[in-house]
Amino acid sequence: MLFAADVAETPHDEVVRTYWAELGDADIEEPAREFATRLASGTLAHLQALDERIRSRAEHWRIARMAVVDRNILRLAVYEFLHETTPRTVAINEALEIARRFSTYEATQFINGILDAIKRDLDEQQPQQNADQLVDADNDGEAEEAAASE
Repeated sequence: MLFAADVAETPHDEVVRTYWAELGDADIEEPAREFATRLASGTLAHLQALDERIRSRAEHWRIARMAVVDRNILRLAVYEFLHETTPRTVAINEALEIARRFSTYEATQFINGILDAIKRDLDEQQPQQNADQLVDADNDGEAEEAAASE
């Protein structure tokens, strides 16, 4: 969804609707579908703030010069850091899994470095309490992948 919104510059509500109507996995369970929609919609609604946070740690990289897949993986993970209860380490691991599947080895290292730096910044400013207890066993990565995909 994020990739489609970025490339086509389509309003996020239309992207979400089109994704689930035409491209979404019909077998995905409703909670995962709702989570993916919330992640994608939230990310798109906060793009400017997310890009600013990424820009602060992406030394010598402009957001527009990053690969489309990579910048949207970063945006999704940073949104999750700021607006979801997902432990930050889990969000990083999910982002890296998506990068391994849809990007390059070098991009995985790049994404890991930026997300780790942002995580450290946030941990200093607002540590997550009992982060290990917040992991939802039902969210096994399908929702994050759907949110980041076409």
